[in-house]
Amino acid sequence: MTATDTFQTEWQDWRTAREAALADPHGWLSLTALHWLDEQPIGLDEVPGLWHVDGDAVVHSGTHAARTLTPVEGAPGERIELADRIAEVIRRTGRFAVRIHDPKAPALAAFTGIPAYDADPAWVLAGRFDAFPDSRTVTTGAVVDGLEHHHNAVGTVTFEWDGSEHTLVAFGDGSGPTRVLFTDATSGVTTYPAARILHLAAPAADGTVVLDFTRAENLPCAFTDAATCPIAPADNRLPFAVEAGERNPRQEVTA
Repeated sequence: MTATDTFQTEWQDWRTAREAALADPHGWLSLTALHWLDEQPIGLDEVPGLWHVDGDAVVHSGTHAARTLTPVEGAPGERIELADRIAEVIRRTGRFAVRIHDPKAPALAAFTGIPAYDADPAWVLAGRFDAFPDSRTVTTGAVVDGLEHHHNAVGTVTFEWDGSEHTLVAFGDGSGPTRVLFTDATSGVTTYPAARILHLAAPAADGTVVLDFTRAENLPCAFTDAATCPIAPADNRLPFAVEAGERNPRQEVTA
């Protein structure tokens, strides 16, 4: 098997795993609604019971002993199984919401795969990771107006494309792999406008790191309006077209 064959096989394996994860019966494609909560108890059409905010928690009541849920800011939510659906309670910028996972969601039933550019090894680039002396917090907006995301920035990744040097801010916990949120000249044209994410392996001892743009992924918000994803930070907006990785599934459906 040639190096090109190996590259294509490994890329296809990655793509298959991505699509299998997205097709999970209670995954991102199963989301059918996002309901914001306040102190006034409300019922939801999709699941039984009443929901309201009580200080730093959400209370679910009305069909059993009341349950109190305390989701972590910015993290995956706390889940309750209700018949064949799951209610996931999340916290974003101090606000609470319930989003509904339904294994019979139309988007899940219609899913046939994630549109993507053909895998071209020319988009696998060598870069250099430079750690910050101390990690810092980078705040970005979100696809939902009024929300913020706070990212732990651990350094920068510098690489060359078409004779020019470019730098991206990398997020992580400072102990290994990092990730970058970025936009480029395809954003809003053939790829989702808010951001794509690129996961990077831990840098080598000399700071060398590989940027495989053929594995640039859509965030969940590319597939559902019930996600609250971040947008790319201002420093991570590349001026050229990254014609690699996943394309905008909403545009493909429209087309």
